[in-house]
Amino acid sequence: MATRVEPPNGIRSPGKHYYSMWQSLFEIDTKYVPIKPIGRGAYGIVCSSVNKETSEKVAIKKINNAFDNHIDALRTLREIKLLRHLRHENVIALKDVMMPIHKTSFKDVYLVYELMDTDLHQIIKSPQTLTNDHCQYFLFQLLRGVKYLHSANILHRDLKPGNLLINANCDLKICDFGLARTSNGKGQFMTEYVVTRWYRAPELLLCCDNYGTSIDVWSVGCIFAELLGRKPVFPGKECLNQLKLIINILGSQREEDLRFIDNQKARNYIKSLPYSYGAPFSRLYPHAHPLAIDLLQKMLVFDPSKRISVTEALQHPYMSPLYDPRCDPPAQVPIDLDIDEDLGEQTIREMMWKEILHYHPEAATANMEVVL
Repeated sequence: MATRVEPPNGIRSPGKHYYSMWQSLFEIDTKYVPIKPIGRGAYGIVCSSVNKETSEKVAIKKINNAFDNHIDALRTLREIKLLRHLRHENVIALKDVMMPIHKTSFKDVYLVYELMDTDLHQIIKSPQTLTNDHCQYFLFQLLRGVKYLHSANILHRDLKPGNLLINANCDLKICDFGLARTSNGKGQFMTEYVVTRWYRAPELLLCCDNYGTSIDVWSVGCIFAELLGRKPVFPGKECLNQLKLIINILGSQREEDLRFIDNQKARNYIKSLPYSYGAPFSRLYPHAHPLAIDLLQKMLVFDPSKRISVTEALQHPYMSPLYDPRCDPPAQVPIDLDIDEDLGEQTIREMMWKEILHYHPEAATANMEVVL
């Protein structure tokens, strides 16, 4: 549980109060009353809280020493920048970023999100029965959220069950945008240790330079297969093993379906794999609805140019009972997420401060007493 504590140096910062959770100190705005810690990751700790002014329950994520790791600092900046512009019922809402006391030396960042009950990874792992209706509804919402992102020129690039938050009504919201990029962004090569390999499209595994929205479609297909089978479809141990598992299930590819691979060595590796007839999805998922199998087959296609698009997937007969294009407006403006990867710590902190001001217009306009 959250325990109220005194500030470590005995000096109270204006508008803040202090709590201890899982041996971590939370210095948060007084309008938020923490309830309990609900999650922990490499970034820090998440706790559930109540906003006293609105009586709304929220999730507060504390990012410890946000600038110590350059890659993590850029991820945090990217997420804040992006979520400020996104408004969709299948994308998590960032409601607030708390104003630090010290503009030029703050270390921790507190992000306030809408509170969800669990994530899809936990649901898939649980003994709870997942009916065809569940699978259909989860997939429908995921596709709607991804369609909205793609309309804003955004590739998520790290879709996986743990990044899909769920509440008690089975509402689904996409989260974790630290790896998102604009689809015409530069320097898009994704380092091995960052992206979850099991959901990674073949063109990324093969280090192709040009990739687009179809990488997210592949990830959605992997998530859909995991919903149907209650286990990952391609649980590779490393990159080459991952490709082998994909070929084992999809079957060996024709020459024309390998033309997208611009690296000759990578193409030769795929050709060198033992011949595979593939494993039909209808055999892997014998209880799945036939239309679900048909849609899955169209998503998990090796050649990205032949993969179904998100819009086509929503118009597929398996989705069409739920989908009404009139209720699906695109994002208002395409978003530019190109951030120079070589920015220094102080510049990233300044950019983050400017983003935080968007959540606190009173601080931007009033002559607020901020300790510089």
